[in-house]
Amino acid sequence: MRDPFPGYDVLAKRNSLSWNDRTREAIDERLALEVREDAFTATQLATLRHVIARVCPDPPGRPPTTTLAMLSCKIAENICVGFRHHRLPGTREAWQRGLDALEAEARARYAVAFAALTGANADIVLRLVSLGDVIAREWEHLPPREFWQWRLLPDCVAAHWSQPSLWSAMGFGGPAAPRGYVRTGLDRRDPWEAIEAGEDLRGLPRHRA
Repeated sequence: MRDPFPGYDVLAKRNSLSWNDRTREAIDERLALEVREDAFTATQLATLRHVIARVCPDPPGRPPTTTLAMLSCKIAENICVGFRHHRLPGTREAWQRGLDALEAEARARYAVAFAALTGANADIVLRLVSLGDVIAREWEHLPPREFWQWRLLPDCVAAHWSQPSLWSAMGFGGPAAPRGYVRTGLDRRDPWEAIEAGEDLRGLPRHRA
């Protein structure tokens, strides 16, 4: 897979005008997070690890993320964004039930643990859950489509795209406090932002001679 921003590392801005002390502190804390195991059984944690690997894998050639650690902390601390779907329990309980149900679904369909599924089969199980097409009894008290749409997918994506490794991979400049972004128009770029391979400094394609 082509890296559109080879060599770009948003963390190089750590000591620049783009980041203030609070930003540095927040990002350092995020990068230092460790996986919380106290809210999970060993099987649940293995399932969560495989879910993240399939839904939001780390970008190749980039530093590993702390996505699993970040999400496990959110689940363990039962953090909510201020609202939840009325058919779902709180964050921690929803995830615990959902991980158990994913395990049961994998065993019902393939006779193996979810964490032992091939990538292709894990994707099939996840797709069926997103459609509500499930057979495991564990889903009787947890609606699969709502779990996918309101819990699994947004929680995974929010944790993953909060990672500097992902910011670098997509050329995002990350936080900019106190400097801020100035050139916010279409096809405009501040001089300290990433330049995609094959573009000139104005963000226009380079033409071969």
